[in-house]
Amino acid sequence: MRIKLESDTTISKAGYNMTDSTLQMKPIGFVRSPYSETTQIPKGCGAKHDAEGELEILPEFEQGLQDIEGFSHLFVIWAFHKADGSSLLATPPTDDRPHGVFATRSPRRPNPIGLTVVELVAREGRHLRVRGLDMLNGTPILDIKPYLSSIAEDRLKRGWLAEAEARRQKTTNTG
Repeated sequence: MRIKLESDTTISKAGYNMTDSTLQMKPIGFVRSPYSETTQIPKGCGAKHDAEGELEILPEFEQGLQDIEGFSHLFVIWAFHKADGSSLLATPPTDDRPHGVFATRSPRRPNPIGLTVVELVAREGRHLRVRGLDMLNGTPILDIKPYLSSIAEDRLKRGWLAEAEARRQKTTNTG
């Protein structure tokens, strides 16, 4: 996977310089999911993401899984490999109003990168059985990180989504 940067800006951090205006990422593995079409993935208010599947890590990255089984949940960073273009506004299935793409989970993003939290069910070598998939079968995995949060639930805000859910609840109660 090659991602072309639109800027000629040199990025320099920790001795790393990138001046050729490309950033290369290679998958560390692929998702094995029950979903073959995006229409099969639950979306919208109350959508349950309880599908089970597997994160199949490539053999050369297996050592990087050492000690991962001590975590209950994982962040999976992946590529929307079937996304068609991008848009800065998106109308999600949970609302009838457009929102900025960065305030949604739309696949039509300037950089087609997805983020999902999954529950780690078991590790079998380089295969991670997980629950909570919302990715297509064959989706490239770019990275995995343990899910950690120190933000108290009462401090989290759900933005426009909370407003859309409240409107939906009001409609349901009056209808």
